[in-house]
Amino acid sequence: MENFKIVVFILAILIILTAIANKRNLPHPVLLVVTGLIIGIVPQLPDLALNPEVVFVIILPPLLYDAAFKTSWHEFKTSIRPIAALAITLVFFTTVTVAITAHYFIPGFTWPLAFVLGAIVSPPDAVAASGIIKGLGLNRKVVTILEGESLVNDASALIAYRYAVVAVTTGSFVFWDASLQFLLVAGGGIAIGILTGYLFVLIHKKIENNPVVETSLTLLAPYISYLGAEQLHVSGVLAVVCTGLLISWRSPEIFAYQTRMQTKAVWDTLIFLLHGFVFMMIGLQLPAIIRDLRGPELPRMIGFGLLISLATILVRIIWVVAGARWPGFQEKIKGKTKREDENAEPDDTWKNVLVVAWTGTRGVISLAAALALPLLLQDKSPFPQRHSIIFLSFVVIFVTLVVQGLSLPLLIRLLKIKPRQNADIEITKLQLHIATSTIYFIDNELPALTDNKLHRELKNKYAELVHTLLTKEMDTDHSSEKTPPDPADAPSGSLLHAKFEISKFQRTLLIKIHKEGTFNDVVIRHVEQIMDIDEMKLNS
Repeated sequence: MENFKIVVFILAILIILTAIANKRNLPHPVLLVVTGLIIGIVPQLPDLALNPEVVFVIILPPLLYDAAFKTSWHEFKTSIRPIAALAITLVFFTTVTVAITAHYFIPGFTWPLAFVLGAIVSPPDAVAASGIIKGLGLNRKVVTILEGESLVNDASALIAYRYAVVAVTTGSFVFWDASLQFLLVAGGGIAIGILTGYLFVLIHKKIENNPVVETSLTLLAPYISYLGAEQLHVSGVLAVVCTGLLISWRSPEIFAYQTRMQTKAVWDTLIFLLHGFVFMMIGLQLPAIIRDLRGPELPRMIGFGLLISLATILVRIIWVVAGARWPGFQEKIKGKTKREDENAEPDDTWKNVLVVAWTGTRGVISLAAALALPLLLQDKSPFPQRHSIIFLSFVVIFVTLVVQGLSLPLLIRLLKIKPRQNADIEITKLQLHIATSTIYFIDNELPALTDNKLHRELKNKYAELVHTLLTKEMDTDHSSEKTPPDPADAPSGSLLHAKFEISKFQRTLLIKIHKEGTFNDVVIRHVEQIMDIDEMKLNS
């Protein structure tokens, strides 16, 4: 009961701080972690320990699912090479670099223990990454690479962590066996995720006009995917990511407007609470972690933690800058698409490279992995250096979150990266494409359903909309979203029937555009939201 009161208190603080952060334009993760630290040192409050099982089983699946659902499959697919370079190769390279640093500079760290620490701090966190880069106006390709990397790298790091812990507890490690197991665990997780995604797509197709049930199913999907994969000893992280990407890809076809509107409200609230709770819990862990270290040992461990943090940050910068010379990585990371060519600047590539290199914040996955270390080895002796590993992991998380999180907006200002306004222009272009296609539909397919007067007035309505969109194409005030009034003198039954047919045509057209990938998913979802509101008004 006492812990429940603390949780309620934390949630109240979270809501207040988020309102302050929004007004002051502060990065939420940094503010919440620092607040958690301050609350944690208050002696009157009991400790609220972060249970690793709660993180991996309860908190992680919905966070990964939401991040995957909001990721464009087209952009993820076109950026797969740099994402793989960061999420797989860089994770293992970071693990090795941190292991070498720990083994040679920190007394008592054998190679297996050093690799455990390296695996724990190697993956940038999906929750931290999305929280830090949100609202910074970064190139959409850069955002896709950063979010895609943080979705996939958890699997790589957790697999490396699993085998490093086995090496410590059993005293044996076979490289070729671990490599084969990595392929099986990763491949199995992807297969389970795709299978679960298709299963839920079929279920959603069978359910009609029941937003409550469909919203509940979206909450259930990440847990079914994660637990199913873990039960078969494959990657639950990759399973949830694949499920989220697949359902997101099929969502325009399987969800009705009522479900979309209700699901968005539920998920936005859930993710807001989980994000905030996770970051505050990170800060709250410090007092308990410090108590496990002896007084004179603390300053020395802080120094070692800063050294490991420096190694973690530097290895990412070196890897990304070196990788940017690889043509495939460079082509993807500069974010140059057909829609952005005319707005690109000559030095955009290296600006984006530096942003990717500096955005390597660690988060709750690393802390949960550290806290999940076993207490005893197979021979019942204590797990060596367990408290030191947990403390060093916390220092790396704190340094990368606070230092990199606070300095990223400053770096963007120094590089003079202008916020991208392409989405606003693309929204207008997509609306213009839909409006002109609707005029063609009215001319060629609607006449049989309407009288001449209604046909003429509907056509004039969309012609006026096209004119409005053309004159507002370079504006960003979204006044183009307002459609002209309906024909006033038309019979209500004929008008409603015609509007339903036009709505059905526009919805089919938007699904076709979504599949072709000619417009950004963010833009398509924005226009889809406008259609949902219009359809809700029409049905009411």
